[in-house]
Amino acid sequence: MCNFRKFFAVVALIFISNSILADGSAGYYGYGKPATATEIAGWDIDIRADGQGLPPGSGSVEDGEVIYEAKCAECHGSFGEGVGQFPVLAGGMGTMNAQRPLKTVGSYWAHASTLWDYIRRAMPFMQPESLETDEVYALVAYVLYLNDVVGDDYVMTQDNFTDIQLANREHFVPDPRPDVHNTRCMENCKNAADIKIVSIVRRPEPTPAEVALAAEPAKPHAGEKVYNQYCIICHKAGVAGAPKKGDAKEWNTRLEAGIAVVTEHALKGYTGNSGVMPAKGGFTQLSDEEVRQAVQYLVEPNE
Repeated sequence: MCNFRKFFAVVALIFISNSILADGSAGYYGYGKPATATEIAGWDIDIRADGQGLPPGSGSVEDGEVIYEAKCAECHGSFGEGVGQFPVLAGGMGTMNAQRPLKTVGSYWAHASTLWDYIRRAMPFMQPESLETDEVYALVAYVLYLNDVVGDDYVMTQDNFTDIQLANREHFVPDPRPDVHNTRCMENCKNAADIKIVSIVRRPEPTPAEVALAAEPAKPHAGEKVYNQYCIICHKAGVAGAPKKGDAKEWNTRLEAGIAVVTEHALKGYTGNSGVMPAKGGFTQLSDEEVRQAVQYLVEPNE
């Protein structure tokens, strides 16, 4: 009886599926539905160099300064000089031919659209996509002002956006290499014995110092890699009240509650008088064990 019921269920499912496919109203293979204009608009937010995709709006350098000091200066510095590991936004003009060029919005970037798009998508660091359109216009105007691209009375709009010409735009050129497509050989293929290697790339011989260093590598702490890749963003500069690595006073205050509580705050998130800690620092792809190891790496010198 059980097998008969399974057989009947399979037949019924095939019949229903064929009915959907024949009707065609349910979409390709009967799954999904066409995306609405609203759904597409939520994803279609890129801005081209020619200004296509820009939403209506405006923002002044004056308004941008207020927003920047409130939401950006903590990481990027009041003058765009960068704090800790965070990017420098201003300066560097004339350094592109130097041995160590300073790549900023003013010295390196080709188009203001890159700045507008990135600010809207990813800034502020702890609250991406939280800015209003006019706030983005104002911040872009202010960052351009920090780079002496516009004056202090400048107001950026959708209409004058393409008037902005960054100094390094002419040094970006299209890749001249042609697209190369090949078809996998399925018959009458070249004999592998006839294929000859005409050149190889040889690795340089290591120096004695490199050999000695590789012979006895220092074993890194289990949490060091996670710290350097994720936690350092806030804990090196003290962003959002994060205790800096090596700051015994700050860490000892938190450790009064115990390492278990500190670890729980790192895993689940915490908001207190002295700062904010998103769950797993906002990097939810990290495992609980990786977070525990990173916490241990941060607090060990203070225990």
